[in-house]
Amino acid sequence: MELKQLQDKASKVFLNNLKRDSIKASEDYLILKLTEEFGEFVQSYLVHKKRCRPIKYISLQQSKRELSKELADVLGLVLVIAQTSKINLEEALIKKWVTREWIKK
Repeated sequence: MELKQLQDKASKVFLNNLKRDSIKASEDYLILKLTEEFGEFVQSYLVHKKRCRPIKYISLQQSKRELSKELADVLGLVLVIAQTSKINLEEALIKKWVTREWIKK
């Protein structure tokens, strides 16, 4: 699946869930939600690396799954923000990271 397709599908799912729950998809809500999801990713990273209280330790397989789920949430929110901001994320990634066209020389 292409990045644009993922962006479209993830946005549709997320925005439909917001509509179902009567939450307005404002720009600040999306940024706050991304921050929340990033925090959950960091927390799962700390558990995965066993840099947390021992009571939170879980198996490597479980921690890897949780880390993957939280990273997927972060990426999903990034895709939704790109979609609602009318940003072609694939093009932006290419110009910033691959061809470095957007990097000052």
